Amino acid sequence: MSRASRTPREPIKEGSMTHRQVLEALSGLLLGMFVSILANTVVSTSLPLILSDLKGSQSAYTWVVTATLLATTVSTPIWGKFADLFNRKLLIQLALGVFVIGSALAGFSQDAGTLIAFRVLQGLGAGGLVALSQIIMADIISPRERGRYAGLFGAVMALGTIGGPLLGGVVTDAFGWRWNFFIALPVTIVAIVLLQRTLHLPPRVKRVVRIDYLGAALITSGVSLLLIWVTLAGSQFEWLSLTSWAMVIGAVVLLVVAIIVEFRAPEPIIPLSLFRNHTFSLSTVASLAVGVSLFGTSVYLSQYMQLARGATPTQSGLLTIPMMGGLLISSTLFGTVISRRGTWKSIMVSGSVLMLAGTTLLGTLDVNTSLVFVGVYMFILGAGVGMVMQNLVLVVQNTIEVRHLGVATSSVTFFRSLGGAVGVSVMGSILGSVVAAQITSRVAALSPANQADAGRLLGDGVIPQVNLLPDLLRIIVETAYGSGVGTIFLVSAPLALVTLVTVSMLPNHALGTETGIDRARDTNLVPAPEPTP
Repeated sequence: MSRASRTPREPIKEGSMTHRQVLEALSGLLLGMFVSILANTVVSTSLPLILSDLKGSQSAYTWVVTATLLATTVSTPIWGKFADLFNRKLLIQLALGVFVIGSALAGFSQDAGTLIAFRVLQGLGAGGLVALSQIIMADIISPRERGRYAGLFGAVMALGTIGGPLLGGVVTDAFGWRWNFFIALPVTIVAIVLLQRTLHLPPRVKRVVRIDYLGAALITSGVSLLLIWVTLAGSQFEWLSLTSWAMVIGAVVLLVVAIIVEFRAPEPIIPLSLFRNHTFSLSTVASLAVGVSLFGTSVYLSQYMQLARGATPTQSGLLTIPMMGGLLISSTLFGTVISRRGTWKSIMVSGSVLMLAGTTLLGTLDVNTSLVFVGVYMFILGAGVGMVMQNLVLVVQNTIEVRHLGVATSSVTFFRSLGGAVGVSVMGSILGSVVAAQITSRVAALSPANQADAGRLLGDGVIPQVNLLPDLLRIIVETAYGSGVGTIFLVSAPLALVTLVTVSMLPNHALGTETGIDRARDTNLVPAPEPTP
């Protein structure tokens, strides 16, 4: 019988749920994914204005982004482990609740410090949404069929990343930046209701659960200390200072102890046996570089458009559409191709080549680069990311043991978020240093009167509103940010090469045809369905 002739309630290949039920459940998952992306992208175009209003510096600008990524990163493996132990439907609704509270509080921030703190709460919820949506998707859809559904996730990701900056710009220009945080609230509430009504997962077989609290605390502390060092080094203290060495040594010690604990724990947060799987280990390395491309471009291209090209928040959102358009088209198109043909490796290798090309081309940016060329470069990079990012999760889910499905999925997401957080921090530190050096050298060549104006308007380190500066200083600032953004993309290009190498080495396993629920029944992790009368 063809797919077209099946009745809506007839069970199909996706498992115990019908095709219609799968699509209904995905609607809630997609909304959850959408709001988690919206948390970062909706404020990206208005961050220069937000930080200017809250009297924040370039360091605070980086921290507003990094705080969410940090919280998302450290919480993702914990959410993934909980997904292997507890009710996944309840967990994703809890993640949505944490996210909506953080969003509401962030909208009432009175200074950069409180904004950063509430963004941490947002990140904790977003970590659960990103991990659990992909885990639940693996439960109800087989790897072979998942490609075309993963294209929907890619499309929603692109929509959130395209629409977020544009929506954020429009809302900021029309109502003020605080509404950037409030607009996610109704969408989150709708997602919770949809999941409650449409997501039906079988109960997991009850067993004694041992939560690795010590491992979770050590991993969280070690990764957090490492990310804090990357963020502050070069601005608050020197890279080779005593403080820097203390933080690095402390992070290394915490992570080494965490590895020892994970070896001995009955239920480790990240089972180290997973790294014996070549697909898993190579995918985690590739995900690091993908995270840098995904998060770094969304943050610093908006800064380039506003601070180097004089765009408004709304214009900035429109100008960054080509990258997410490339991601939307490639993820949807090639997701369908993967499901139809069952082959994935050539697509991922080609995507890695596009990532390397796009990142290298963006490394040529300066204040005079044609916006047409900038759009083409962004489209190339976006298409490459769309061909690689979701498929890294797919190939891991296809080869990993089903009892580790949750933690393996969240680990790939964890390393992607880790790459994004470290990448944004390092890129922000490099950008701040390059911009400061260029502004200082150019201001030194001005007349004493203009130097005095520069000291008054630029000397406090706060990100300026370029359109309010005198023409002479505006040109200096735009030139500095134009070449500075190009420099940070050029520095990140070798990571795209790492992605190409690791993806090329992935074992070319065929995609399976069983859902996660079916595989769990085979191993007695969920009870067998009752026989139909």
